[in-house]
Amino acid sequence: MPRAVDGTKRKNRRKKILKATKGYWGRRSKLHRVAKDALRKAGQYSYRDRKVRKREFRKLWIARISAAVREEGLTYSRFIFGLGKANIDMNRKVLSNMAVEDPKAFKAIVDQVKAVL
Repeated sequence: MPRAVDGTKRKNRRKKILKATKGYWGRRSKLHRVAKDALRKAGQYSYRDRKVRKREFRKLWIARISAAVREEGLTYSRFIFGLGKANIDMNRKVLSNMAVEDPKAFKAIVDQVKAVL
């Protein structure tokens, strides 16, 4: 019995990889072997960067809170310490958003923290 070389399973597997690498530059989108490597590497980057994204956003929130708190005459670390003392349980994402979109409410929280400190 002759060996099947150009079967539909093989074609479908290759087509799936080439479809996933559509838009990649040069050979990475055209040749199966190169596309397979590019796709594997892209998967590694996306897995790693899903973790990095969380770090980056936290850094952004902290920078925003720090800038807003310094205008009120406090440092970031003193502010976070004061939040704990005042039993205000808000995460950094909410505080950052509040500092940008609702400065009056943020100032009220800062005043509560200052009263506790």
